[in-house]
Amino acid sequence: MAYFLHHSPWWVHRFETLSNHFLELVVPFFVFLGRRMCVLHGALQILFQVVLIVSGNLSFLNWLTIVPSVACFDDATLGFLFPSGPGSLKDQVLKMQKEGAREARPTLNYGCMMRQAANLALGVLVAWLSIPVVLNLLSPKQVMNSSFNPLRIVNTYGAFGSITKERTEVLLQGTASPNASAPDAVWEDYEFKCKPGDLRRRPCLISPYHHRLDWLMWFAAFQTYEHNEWVIHLAGRLLANDAEVLSLLALNPFADRAPPRWVRGEHYRYKFSRPGGLHAADGKWWIRKRIGPYFPPLSLRDLRGYFRSREWPYPEPE
Repeated sequence: MAYFLHHSPWWVHRFETLSNHFLELVVPFFVFLGRRMCVLHGALQILFQVVLIVSGNLSFLNWLTIVPSVACFDDATLGFLFPSGPGSLKDQVLKMQKEGAREARPTLNYGCMMRQAANLALGVLVAWLSIPVVLNLLSPKQVMNSSFNPLRIVNTYGAFGSITKERTEVLLQGTASPNASAPDAVWEDYEFKCKPGDLRRRPCLISPYHHRLDWLMWFAAFQTYEHNEWVIHLAGRLLANDAEVLSLLALNPFADRAPPRWVRGEHYRYKFSRPGGLHAADGKWWIRKRIGPYFPPLSLRDLRGYFRSREWPYPEPE
């Protein structure tokens, strides 16, 4: 779906942006405007999250967002889903509600008063701790995913503080050539389970499942390997044909072979091919252009000191 939505007309993208702002900034207040508006809020939010689920891989975030929206639908709204008639579930619930209505309301006791006092105190505390969070929200230098007090009761959260307009990817490649700089060295790609790599592989849909390594590789492409040293650790494990790490990948080009002598990272810019274009006709979902090296060719011997300085266990070839 993302492939075709990306190539939608300009007015579709404008509508997407407008509806996104409306659903996130206006619709949430429908909860406080009575039963019908609350039900409308639940329906719109669930529809919004379903569109996000079918158009991208955002892990379980959208599924979790649906959960509180379900609470917007009361018994009267969901009653059509259950059979009616004598002895049915709906009939039993109605009888329980009538019996509860006939019973006298319990008098206010000491325990109830203490609970109300505790609820009020907690509400005041959360409101007080929310002041720096709200100020941060309104600040032009907003800080994402941070806390402002040692209790960590109220924090800032943001899955995406900013959205990039280009998709860059890191491709990990290995070669069995003794000389990584040789013009005839054949570099073979490692394929991940979901993230873009092979230009002919259709974009996957895994939500609500989450391929953590694919996700981290996407974020690593925004920076350099110096900011993501774990990528070098990953390269070292690939040089040893580590079975545990290879289980996280979709394709190991050195399966049933000796481990690669060298592994390197290449930085590419990816974009969708145009429907009906030459690349799409050739079966390619993606078009890519090389940006440059992400990290240079590395061998296990090169990484011995690197691993030792970080107190990482040195991988032994399997």
